[in-house]
Amino acid sequence: MTELGNSFLQSAIKRVAYYKDLGDKTFAQLNEAGFYFKPNNENNSIAIIIQHMAGNMLSRWTDFLTTDGEKEWRNRDTEFEEQPLSHKQLIDFWEKGWACFLNTLQQLTPDDLLKTIYIRQEGLLVIDAINRQLAHYPYHVGQIVYIAKIIKDQHWQSLSIAKGNSDQYNQQLFGKK
Repeated sequence: MTELGNSFLQSAIKRVAYYKDLGDKTFAQLNEAGFYFKPNNENNSIAIIIQHMAGNMLSRWTDFLTTDGEKEWRNRDTEFEEQPLSHKQLIDFWEKGWACFLNTLQQLTPDDLLKTIYIRQEGLLVIDAINRQLAHYPYHVGQIVYIAKIIKDQHWQSLSIAKGNSDQYNQQLFGKK
């Protein structure tokens, strides 16, 4: 289990860092107003998604192995309300959430993976709790990217292979003519 557990943890850390990086690269393309753009009233702005993700990360990953992941100090409902936060404050909150998550993952050992933790009093194996968040956070990062693409329109700088460039990418990757 030790080798497999180490491999799982390293893979999870790598994936988490990748999705954080997608968010970081998206933010670099936006001005402050872009963080508060909402396609319509039923959608969240990027600022709200940041507030929710950071709030969730801080709640879930603070004292991860010893306290319930839904902390009493968390006010989830306010995460979905526009807050008067500057661009810098939003990015600082984003960084604080991801640092909490990544630091906790980096401190876990293979022996921790089969321990039971609690989220809203529901018992979960640590490995399941990690997988749960590896589904949750990329879902929201995808929302952030999508909103930013709407804002930037034709000025969007792709974070992967740009639309219509797959053949060119594959030719470069595989050295084909």
